[in-house]
Amino acid sequence: MLSLGETALKLGLICSLTVLALFLSYSMLNVCDLSTDGCFTFGAAVGAVVAVSGHPFLSIAVAMAAGIASGFVTAILQTKLGVDSLLAGIIVNTALYSVNIAVMGGSSLINMNRTTTVFTMMKDALAGTPLKGREDIFIAAIAVILVIVFLVFFLKTRLGLAIRATGNNSDMVKSSSINPVFTTVIGLCVANAFTALSGCLLSQSQKSVDINIGQGMVTIALASLLIGGTLLGRGGIFVRAVGMVLGSFIFRLVYTIALRFNMPAFMLKLVSSVIVILAISGPYLKKQWPQIRRRMTHAKGGR
Repeated sequence: MLSLGETALKLGLICSLTVLALFLSYSMLNVCDLSTDGCFTFGAAVGAVVAVSGHPFLSIAVAMAAGIASGFVTAILQTKLGVDSLLAGIIVNTALYSVNIAVMGGSSLINMNRTTTVFTMMKDALAGTPLKGREDIFIAAIAVILVIVFLVFFLKTRLGLAIRATGNNSDMVKSSSINPVFTTVIGLCVANAFTALSGCLLSQSQKSVDINIGQGMVTIALASLLIGGTLLGRGGIFVRAVGMVLGSFIFRLVYTIALRFNMPAFMLKLVSSVIVILAISGPYLKKQWPQIRRRMTHAKGGR
């Protein structure tokens, strides 16, 4: 059970960076970015290529820069070319498949077993300490803490408040002499940088990159976002961000338990869909439950 929890914690922390990205783009900016799957793989592929070349720390910065580029293209399609936000995300996600193959040198897999990564370097640094063997969790926790601290301070700045205002009412933002195009571009660039960082860390953690590493990531992140919003959806930015991380851990724990019970791999997509349905419909059903209970009581009385 301890190993089960550690696995869920590691994956939950790494994937929570993508959840925090959706928290910024979906919850704050009110833009549903469907390029998440491709951007996640883009960050993983770029980070892996740079790490294989012998620059593990530089790979993180380059992967985040790749995410910024992906977010910039998505934002330009929406704001300058009049493409619907959902369609823009789908277009970028489709294009990134070819881009990712090109980045990976025409191959669909990069093996990093003999590559020095930030995790292998941390493993040597933590040797002989109580954290020995838990370098993945340690690095992922540091990344999550830094991203949460950044979000807490960034969203309280003038630019951050403008991004939040754009998500609430873009027409009001225009009347306040704030350029919604600029705030949308900045918001999506920052969000996609977090997504690419998540992909980069996951690839270095599992020492391989597959072209399908990011497949279904938007569903996983959305489910985690909704779970976190249900648990800690009220409060300040810090509380809500912590809720996103908690939601990611709970989702991964359910995933890990499903695998533990020898559930076929092809069923995991169905599990993701069911969790999303429960996360979305749960608050609504809870709100409607008194009315449903009255109807059931009235039906029994009529009989």
